Amino acid sequence: MPFTTFVLVAVVIFFIIMALVGFTQVQQAQVMIIERLGSYNRILNSGLHFIWPIIEKPREIEWKFTREMYGKNVSYIGMVNRIDLRETVYDFPSQDVITRDNVNIKINALIYFQITDPLRATYEVASLPTAIEKLTQTTLRNVIGELTLDQTLTSRETINSKLRAILDEASNKWGVKVNRVELQDITPPPSIREAMEKEKKAEQERRAIILESEGEKRSKILRAEGEREAQINKAEGEKRARILEAEGFAEAKIRVAEAEKQAVKIVAEAVSQYSNPANYVISIKYIEALQKMVDGKDNKLVYMPYEATGILGAVGAVKELVAKK
Repeated sequence: MPFTTFVLVAVVIFFIIMALVGFTQVQQAQVMIIERLGSYNRILNSGLHFIWPIIEKPREIEWKFTREMYGKNVSYIGMVNRIDLRETVYDFPSQDVITRDNVNIKINALIYFQITDPLRATYEVASLPTAIEKLTQTTLRNVIGELTLDQTLTSRETINSKLRAILDEASNKWGVKVNRVELQDITPPPSIREAMEKEKKAEQERRAIILESEGEKRSKILRAEGEREAQINKAEGEKRARILEAEGFAEAKIRVAEAEKQAVKIVAEAVSQYSNPANYVISIKYIEALQKMVDGKDNKLVYMPYEATGILGAVGAVKELVAKK
């Protein structure tokens, strides 16, 4: 084989190998930063691209990975040549934080962030995962240091919002957008937990006593209202009974009076020719009164007025008239 042909074949094979090696594929939601002879050249988006071997290569950055080992999630930092643009979550281990009232607590936080500028995330910070972790830890200490223990335990949403705003502003120069920050666990010291449990138990007992007192109070109020309603109903019933009794008594008197009126009218018509009807009626009433006076076991002394003889005479005249008829 001539030397020229050999060189030509070698060049062709070299370019074929270079072509095969230089083709690379970038997945969706990923980018690759290409450097040519050590300086930034371009950004490769998702798709198939060609990279000149030897003179061009992708820039590697540090990235945090989590792997399950021996039943536990272990985090470690590795090198990658593709930058993931999706939202990423970092779970930071528990750290000691001191509150404003000098209580040492442990807090575990989650941070959700997303790379918006791959260039700044690559060239503005040496290790993005380490920078985000340290920034989160220091910011968390500063925020918790301004709050008491009670405020820390009851103001998670406020702490999360404040942390997100501070971290988002500080990490903006790295091309990172912090979307959310969540506090997972807040663990006070054992002595504080014991005191909190006692306080909670005392509060529950106090609320139970209050509820029991409120129940007794309500029961007494309902019982009093029931008794009052019963008395009102009873009084109303007695009032109605008296009214009906009075109405019946009045109706009876009216009927008796009507009957007497009819009787007097009949008698008056009968005795008008022989005697005064009024005297007749008075004599009848007088005789009835005498009968009531002499009723009973004891002897009674009855005084009869002088005018009674005239009345009795009128009665006798009526009897004679009746006999004649």
